[in-house]
Amino acid sequence: MKTNVLFRLIAGTAALLPVAAQAGPTLDAVKARGVLNCGVSTGTSIGKSTLDDSGNWTGFEADFCRAVAAAILGDATAVEFVPLEFKNAFASLQSGSVDMLARSATWTLSRDAELGFEWAGVYLYDGQGFLVSKASGVTSAEQLDGASICVTSGTTTELNLADYFRTKGMSYTPITVGSPDQSIANLEAGRCDAYTNEVGGLASYRLGLSDPAAYTILPDVISKEPLGPVVRQDDPQFEDVVEWTLYALVIAEEFGLTKDGVAQAAATTQRPEMRRFLGAEGEFGAKLGLPNDWAVKVIQATGNYGELFERTLGSQSDAGIARGVNRLWSEGGLLYAPPVR
Repeated sequence: MKTNVLFRLIAGTAALLPVAAQAGPTLDAVKARGVLNCGVSTGTSIGKSTLDDSGNWTGFEADFCRAVAAAILGDATAVEFVPLEFKNAFASLQSGSVDMLARSATWTLSRDAELGFEWAGVYLYDGQGFLVSKASGVTSAEQLDGASICVTSGTTTELNLADYFRTKGMSYTPITVGSPDQSIANLEAGRCDAYTNEVGGLASYRLGLSDPAAYTILPDVISKEPLGPVVRQDDPQFEDVVEWTLYALVIAEEFGLTKDGVAQAAATTQRPEMRRFLGAEGEFGAKLGLPNDWAVKVIQATGNYGELFERTLGSQSDAGIARGVNRLWSEGGLLYAPPVR
C-alpha cells in the first residue's frame, strides 16, 4: 500500500516538472518557410481584413496575423495573406493550406469538438444584429415578422436567425448566399428587408454601401459571437504561440506599453512582472519556443490591444465601433490575460 502511494507521489511530481518546449509541425513549418500563411476574409471586411487600393492588407484581423508573424519570426511583414470565403475557410485550415485563420470565425461547441480545431482565445466579443434601410421605418428586430432576411449560408448566423424567429413566434424568408458581399449587395438592391451578421461586421459592410447614412443597425443583439484565431489541434505549441500573442496585446495595454514606447520600457523597467513579460528577465520566450523578446516584437508590430482596436475598428477608424465589452477587465470589459510567471 505504502509503495503504491509512494509511486503515485513520484509520478505526480514528475508530471509537474518543467518540459522543454518542443516545436510542433506548424511552428516548425512556419520557421522553416520564413512566412506565416494566414487565412483572412476576401478583402472587403472594412476594419477587419481589407485589401486597399494599393494592394495592402489592413484591419484588426490582418494586423493580428502580423502580430503572430512578429512573435515567431521577428518580422511583422512575414505574412502571406490568403483570402478565403467562409465556406472554404475551415477546409483550408484542415488541409494545411493556411497555418491559422483570422477571419471572424465564431467559437462554438460543435466546431470545437467536431472539426479538429482549437480557438486560441477570443480577440473580439461580438453579437448578431440586423442592418436595415432607414426608409423602412423598422426600429426593432421584433418588427421584422414576415420580412426577408439576407444571411450567409452555412454559418452560425443562419442558425441564430432561425432560433430567434422561432423563439419569437415570427416568420421570415431567408435569402441565403455564399458571402457577406452578396448579402450587402442584395440589401442595397432591395432584394431583402434586412441583412444579419455580427454587429461589428454590419458596421464594416455598411461602409461599403453607396449611401451608408441611409442604413442603420438595429439595437437588438440576438446572440453571443466570440470571435478568435483558429488553429489545428495537432500542434499545441503553435496554439500556445497564437494564444499568448493575443494575451501579449492585452497585457501590454494593462501595463500601458505602446507601439512606440515598448522598446524603451524593455530596456529600463525595473518592475519584475514587466521584465518577465518583455524578456529582460527569465526565459519565458523559450517556454513557447520563441525568442525572449517575442512580446516586444508583437507590440512593436501592432501596438497594444487598445491601440489595435481603436486604429482599425474603433474611434480612429471609419467603422467607429465602441469597444463595449472589448475593454480590459479592470475597466468593466471581458479582456483578461493570465500572468507571465
